[in-house]
Amino acid sequence: MDETRYDFVVVGSGTGMLAALAAAEAGLSVLIVEKSRYFGGSTALSGGGFWIPNNTLLRQAGVVDSPDRVREYLRHVTAGETPESRWETHVVHGPAAVDVLRRRTPLRYQHMTDYADYFPELPGGSATGRAIEPKPFDVRRLGADRARLRPPAMAAPFPMPVSGRTYKWLNLVARKPRGIVTGAKLLGLGVGGLAIRREYVAGGGALAAGLFAGVRRSGIPVWFETPLKELIVEGGRVTGVVVTRDGADVTVRAGRGVLLSAGGFDRRADWRHKYQSEQLDTAWSLGNPENTGDAIEIAKAAGADLAFMEESWWFPAVPAPGPMPGPLLAERSLPGQIIVNQQGRRFMNEAVNYMTAGQIMIKEELPVWMVFDQRYRNRYVFGGGIFPRQTLPKAWYDAGIAHQAPTVAALAARTGLTNLPATLDRFNLLAAAGRDDDFQRGASAYDRYYGDPTITPNPCLGPIDRGPFYAVKVVPGDLGTCGGIRADGLGRALRPDGSVIDGLYATGNSAGNAFGRVYPGPGATIGQGLSFGYAAALHAAGKLPA
Repeated sequence: MDETRYDFVVVGSGTGMLAALAAAEAGLSVLIVEKSRYFGGSTALSGGGFWIPNNTLLRQAGVVDSPDRVREYLRHVTAGETPESRWETHVVHGPAAVDVLRRRTPLRYQHMTDYADYFPELPGGSATGRAIEPKPFDVRRLGADRARLRPPAMAAPFPMPVSGRTYKWLNLVARKPRGIVTGAKLLGLGVGGLAIRREYVAGGGALAAGLFAGVRRSGIPVWFETPLKELIVEGGRVTGVVVTRDGADVTVRAGRGVLLSAGGFDRRADWRHKYQSEQLDTAWSLGNPENTGDAIEIAKAAGADLAFMEESWWFPAVPAPGPMPGPLLAERSLPGQIIVNQQGRRFMNEAVNYMTAGQIMIKEELPVWMVFDQRYRNRYVFGGGIFPRQTLPKAWYDAGIAHQAPTVAALAARTGLTNLPATLDRFNLLAAAGRDDDFQRGASAYDRYYGDPTITPNPCLGPIDRGPFYAVKVVPGDLGTCGGIRADGLGRALRPDGSVIDGLYATGNSAGNAFGRVYPGPGATIGQGLSFGYAAALHAAGKLPA
């Protein structure tokens, strides 16, 4: 068997690339091994924002914050689900991870202004927002490596680099002049860029491309189509990996450690049914199609404990035919729609953050249904790409995913949502008052971020009374699972008795969520991948104490 040596081996090419950059900067020789032919993983498919409070980019944007205020917020959000020493790393070392990102990649960044924390009313929460995202990036700067960037699951109908900050306004293209102006600018950047041989991408594609550009610039080798086969454990310490490359097993010795950052188990049906729910379908995931839990299973075989396997970064979606479901983000905050169970009753604040929404939905008999009227259809983008006034896809109707009827009574009869007429009568009464007494939709700054600012007094509430009426199936999709290897504040893998497995680190979706069962703010999944990757790399280099 062939054998080679590096100081530090990173398994996975999503946020693990930041760990590789930090380790190289600290003087270690680094190798990245990637299971697929693409780099980026679920990071490349994500929104690309990262929630790392109190970093230099936020301060430059004028955001006033403090570590103690962040601690207060996380203490209330996590509610003791994880030790404070676990998430403290994010508070203390997260800003330094952002500094590595700035030094070692060609990316530029912007504050996601007013994109509130997901629980902004809790002590320490922020309605101003603590998330940063990359600006659109020209991926042709990668040269031949451009073909290695994981392609988006849903191609835009036009070349438009849509960031998180601009997505909000594109959803209001039929309601606000700013939406039209935003769309025109993005179309100009996309089409105009191509005219001068530039290809701008935004979101997770930009973040992954920028990280990879940094990896190449730092001279870090990346082995593609090289899945992890096993960990080498000697004397209780992980000293390397066995990978499969070009059809042969290769031993890679790792003198300072191995970092597992290879995603979760999004596409592994037996684990999802065992740990989460028998109702789940892996086709509902918006995560990387390659994520089958390999790294988690191999770490468990080496003695690692697991944590929060019942959780995912839940994200409500339409179970549409195709490679990915139709995501529902702003759609749930906008006025003129509700989500009901199979009896036709509301059971949640539709506008609540997507992870909490999924946690609520999964307790119901699936699917649940989003109900809206023609006014809503005329006004807003739906399902991540169906424009205002555009008809819902025929394939949705053929598959029973969508139904349309001239009256509420007819829609209830067609779908079996028996209580829908009474539910809509009640909801329309609340909408007229501008106050959701049942589920408080629109009370939170987070709810209102994606609301319609032309609607007052509550931008999230509006009547459902203009036919025809629609019902569309909704399921708890996800951005990836967030249960995995139990790790400590330095990203070190832990055994069931709490002892450290020397030489083994786990970050990103390969590790159990550092925030327990919650999503503190936009980009917290990417954020913790960056911050814990940084901490693990510096610890492996001997630059952070245990």
